[in-house]
Amino acid sequence: MEHYILALDQGTTSCRALIFDHKGAIIASAQKEFKQHFPQAGWVEHDAEEIWEVQRDMARKALENASIEASQIKGIGITNQRETVVVWDKHSGEPVYHAIVWQDKRTAAYCEELKKRGLQPKVREKTGLVIDAYFSGTKVKWILDNVDGVRERAAAGELLMGTIDTWLIWKMTGGKLHITDATNACRTLFFNIVDQQWDTELLEILDVPESLLPEVKDSSEIYGDTLADFLGAPIPIAGIAGDQQAALFGQMCTEKGMVKNTYGTGCFMLMNIGQEPIVSQHNLLTSIGWRIKGQTTYVLEGSIFIAGAVVQWLRDGLKLIENSSDVETLATQVADTDGVYLVPAFAGLGAPHWNQQARGSIFGLTRGTTDAHLARAALESIAYQTKDILGAMEADSGIPVGELRVDGGATVNNLMMQFQADVLNTTTVRPKIVETTVMGAAFLAGLAVGFWNSEEEIAGLWQTDKKFNPNPEREQIEKGIQGWYRAVRAVEAWAADA
Repeated sequence: MEHYILALDQGTTSCRALIFDHKGAIIASAQKEFKQHFPQAGWVEHDAEEIWEVQRDMARKALENASIEASQIKGIGITNQRETVVVWDKHSGEPVYHAIVWQDKRTAAYCEELKKRGLQPKVREKTGLVIDAYFSGTKVKWILDNVDGVRERAAAGELLMGTIDTWLIWKMTGGKLHITDATNACRTLFFNIVDQQWDTELLEILDVPESLLPEVKDSSEIYGDTLADFLGAPIPIAGIAGDQQAALFGQMCTEKGMVKNTYGTGCFMLMNIGQEPIVSQHNLLTSIGWRIKGQTTYVLEGSIFIAGAVVQWLRDGLKLIENSSDVETLATQVADTDGVYLVPAFAGLGAPHWNQQARGSIFGLTRGTTDAHLARAALESIAYQTKDILGAMEADSGIPVGELRVDGGATVNNLMMQFQADVLNTTTVRPKIVETTVMGAAFLAGLAVGFWNSEEEIAGLWQTDKKFNPNPEREQIEKGIQGWYRAVRAVEAWAADA
């Protein structure tokens, strides 16, 4: 009988389930979107029960689409939207409030208070993170402080909390397992990435009882079995990783100095920095990449807020293109941007600038500027922002990057990938299977249950689709890079006078 790995990909807008065979090929999948809730400006919520039901149904549908039995699934791996958090009743399993999503900004003012109290250096040293509403910790505090009776119930030991991986596993096991892995724990603001445990001092600062918290496990181990009625037979849950760390593992960036960039709505770049954490001097985050057999691999991470979203803006805001895929055709109508720069700071500038007051701007417009110049400038902005982060990573780590592995929807754009290689002066590599996030979850689970025997065996499954080598003629490229820095300085100057 053939055996397979089931990987669950619980994202920000949809739940997916994919089934992988021993060669790492996808044999079946199922996907469905769920509702987004926006109760106030800057607030973003999900219905945790709906996430559970949709994810369960997609797992069942994937099995049905593959025409296989639950007994043929050797293990389950889970990857999830990070930082989104749920608090629920440990007896009834009922959430006390909607899940508060990573994008939610309701705790921004409280985060500013913490910074004014001088807590930023302590938090960065212990967690590798900056104090920001992005992370889970202040969201949990908000639920405890603002939902009637919840703080009292938490103090009485009646409640549990968790990121989405924790919530799904609790539901899949009928409440037997209340766990997370190190990659999700390290995004909460109260996990000490050096000591590898919940930090009592940070929990006291945020006023969150430790009794709420799950047990932190490795990213690849057999945690326990699902209930039989989840899919029709008990199946070991054996892999957990937050989405960006799962993508790094799926890209097989298992050696120190290897880097991946995921091109989605935003961009997330991660560098494997080995077994010792580095506190960034260039406004990057330090996180746990994965923990396997008790050994921790650390990463530097940089986030770009607007990447693919700038193409969506060309489509929906300016109506320059009908479909996002049309942008490459439009951009190739001109040889260059003719000096036009688009800085897509629609939601501020991310790493390494972290300027929340910055706004999107276009520079260098003339009467000769066309829609094609704007399209090309939009694509180039994604590559330029990536250069900013890679430069910060090289400075922090002292490791020159020889190759960038890429994944995500925008990587099908050959024009952008070639420009990315040129700007970085680094080979850019696109794999044959770009579903690296969910693949990483499958690999982690497969290792734990012996479906694959080693990381070396898995690395043999990873295949290159195309390599983009940088143009050796550097003069015009360097001139373009300097123009980009000039444009960013102008955006920051505008923001400073706001």
